[in-house]
Amino acid sequence: MSDAQPRQPRYRTLPEKVGSIVLAFEAIVVFLAGLSIFGLKALPDGVPQWWGIVAGAVMAVLMILTSGLLRHRWGLALGWVLQIITALGAFFVPAILFVTLVFGGMWVYATIGGARIERRISAQRAAAAAETD
Repeated sequence: MSDAQPRQPRYRTLPEKVGSIVLAFEAIVVFLAGLSIFGLKALPDGVPQWWGIVAGAVMAVLMILTSGLLRHRWGLALGWVLQIITALGAFFVPAILFVTLVFGGMWVYATIGGARIERRISAQRAAAAAETD
């Protein structure tokens, strides 16, 4: 038998945890929005309608991949870019603006509010550690 201790899992910040949940659920809705663009034939003339499905699928995959990259600053920036691209979909189907507002609001809370809460928790832990010294 080995006396090796199990490795501690990496600490995940609150923006990383909540942001990944938001992006994962948004990926499902964005794929369905792509299907809506296809079904409503909302793309301009000259653009094949199946591009709506492709765009929805690509955005969904990018959101799933980005949810695993939120530990990096550029992963958070990529998440913001994906939110903007999703908002641009409202030019084709105005109802996508509702999706953007709902998930965009959750994304703002996950990233900005989560970072604020994370800073407060870190300060409380530092104060508790200073008291025990």
